[in-house]
Amino acid sequence: MADSSFDIVSKLDRQEIDNAVNQAVKEVGQRYDFRGTGASLNLGGDEIVMTANAEERVLAVLDVLQSKLIRRGISLKALDVGEPTQSGKEMRLTAALKEGISTEDAKKIAKLIRDEGPKGVKARIEGDELRVSSKKRDDLQSVIALLKGKDLDVALQFINYR
Repeated sequence: MADSSFDIVSKLDRQEIDNAVNQAVKEVGQRYDFRGTGASLNLGGDEIVMTANAEERVLAVLDVLQSKLIRRGISLKALDVGEPTQSGKEMRLTAALKEGISTEDAKKIAKLIRDEGPKGVKARIEGDELRVSSKKRDDLQSVIALLKGKDLDVALQFINYR
């Protein structure tokens, strides 16, 4: 019998991110506490730029964005938020979107599967994803449960389960 396998990836749904940013822009434009603060959001490429006239206002814009991302099912681990910086008269905050599993994180996940996972489960790094295979499907289910229970630095999705 052939091995069963699945892939561990860290991919972002660009349409959902775009929808979350658009909802956040709409809420920031309508909320009374953002009136006159110059608060705005802008999605450009792989980063979201938030601006406002004060540090606490730009952090409030970030909070609105994070709530919209969570509601749309996007993990906040996919967001790499920088520090607020002064840019002229306004504060600017940049949040980069992280996609793909770095080599260090992939090695960490593979070591975790080897050490704490069931025997006979193999994890192979293939570019920016991991392929996990085993003879028993139950072992693969326990690996998924193990990884969901751990607090890792990346947002993981499990695809191609066969």
